[in-house]
Amino acid sequence: MNSVLRVLSYLKRYRLMFSGQLFCAIASVCCTLIFPKVTQKIIDEVIPNKEYATFLPLVLLTLLGFFLKDGLNACRIVINNHFEQRVIFDIRSDLYKRLQNLPVKWFDGRRTGDIMTRVTEDVTAMERILIDGVEQGLMALVQVIIVGTSIYLMNLQVGLWATLPIPLLMVGAWIYTRNARDRYKGPREASSNMNALLHDNIAGIRQIKSFTAQDTEHRKFNEHSNTLRKANLRLMAWWAGYSPGMSFLSMIGYVIVLWQGGLQVMDGSMTSGQFVGAFLLLSLFYEPIGRLHQINQMALSSRAAADRVFEILDAEEEKGMSTGEPLQKPVQGEVKFQDISFSYGESTTISGLNLHAPAGKTIALVGPTGAGKSTIVNLLSRFYEADMGQITIDGKDITIIRKTSLRESIGYVSQDNFLFNGSVRENLLIANQDASDEETWRALEVAQATSFVKDLPEGLDTNVGERGVKLSGGEKQRLAIARAVLKNPPILVLDEATASVDNETEDLIQKALLGLLRGRTAIVIAHRLSTIQNADCIYVLDKGEVVEKGQHSELLSANGLYAELARKGIE
Repeated sequence: MNSVLRVLSYLKRYRLMFSGQLFCAIASVCCTLIFPKVTQKIIDEVIPNKEYATFLPLVLLTLLGFFLKDGLNACRIVINNHFEQRVIFDIRSDLYKRLQNLPVKWFDGRRTGDIMTRVTEDVTAMERILIDGVEQGLMALVQVIIVGTSIYLMNLQVGLWATLPIPLLMVGAWIYTRNARDRYKGPREASSNMNALLHDNIAGIRQIKSFTAQDTEHRKFNEHSNTLRKANLRLMAWWAGYSPGMSFLSMIGYVIVLWQGGLQVMDGSMTSGQFVGAFLLLSLFYEPIGRLHQINQMALSSRAAADRVFEILDAEEEKGMSTGEPLQKPVQGEVKFQDISFSYGESTTISGLNLHAPAGKTIALVGPTGAGKSTIVNLLSRFYEADMGQITIDGKDITIIRKTSLRESIGYVSQDNFLFNGSVRENLLIANQDASDEETWRALEVAQATSFVKDLPEGLDTNVGERGVKLSGGEKQRLAIARAVLKNPPILVLDEATASVDNETEDLIQKALLGLLRGRTAIVIAHRLSTIQNADCIYVLDKGEVVEKGQHSELLSANGLYAELARKGIE
């Protein structure tokens, strides 16, 4: 139950609200006791003695007791709703913050749909233990204690008879709970797998339709859905035995009290009023016990969900985000890779790599697919850490630089063209929240994006859709370039930044980039010859190693790999 206890640990932040709930629960249960006590008095004293004067006030007292009970319950529910929603907000906030602070490598082996399921469905499942677990559980526990004490004080023998089934109920709960973790874990994982497939299918709907793979994907979805169905049926089968079984054991208490209490009434050791009062108290005693069984099931389900949520919260955060030294301002931008080696897994991606980008100069990286070009950029931004060697900026090892300071100094335009589902303005301002409209339009002008943005229905406030689906590939790319321009970094990385534009647009961007790159260190990865031939130095990579370097004309004369790639257009 460690995960459930961790969920409940969030309650400590709101002790006052919890105390308010506890007070309302205790007061409400005390008001509940008015009816059986008054009923006992009416049967034993008022009716036999025909006390008409006290009869109506006592009846009205029971009505007042029910009014106070329900009024206190209403207050308790309102307090709990605010209480529970604040706790859920805290959990979601902590979870999102942790996701933002996890290293890129953590996401490589995880499916987006699975992560989304944990943030949405699993947190919602945890919510149930807070809504019903705390509210109903607290109420049930208080009621069992207070009512049970009242039964013992009224008649010790009745109290003992009433609690005889309790050990049996505890054994039944233990049997149901002992192997429950795997039972409840199954549906959560099956649901996660189904949602992950659904996310992939929605994201790849064009590919599915293009390859007419609807039937194949439908079959896969049904397989995951069927796994979820079987896992849920297994849970339901256990509950079908557990819930009625616990109910039957509870009824044994009623039967024992009926038997023994009836005998006591007949031999005169118990009054009829006490007998009726005992039965009314007994119903108030076993009713919350039944709720505790349901809460037990809820806690088990919440634990399975909480385990998955806390797996993320327990993941190790990316190191160096808030520790380390800042880059000395102004950043000159000299970048050096010295004997760098790196591997994503067992196979080596980069081995003994040496690069030098002098401050204010442009270097280009070319090579066949898989040569390690994009990996170099990832290592510079410290999305991944080099296995061996040293990378420096202005002579300072980047491993001692605070990552936030490092990344603030690097502008990055990738080949993914990722845009958020928001307006053009929102996608640009992520690079510089304080940028004015004038600065924004200037960045768009540099990226040759002014004309098409002005033609959009709402200009800068036009929504671009999920991943920029409402824009063409070239338009998305130009917005990505404008975003880097708006950041105005001393080091600029262009990872095949013109890959998605046509030749005419590429020519316009190249002219704009000439001005942008002046006085700025730039690392350019490109698959088109036109984007790299003016670089100060071109590094040719193959299988993670530098095999050639020099300027465009020198490398052509060498008639090596670069010349071969150039003849093919660098593709």
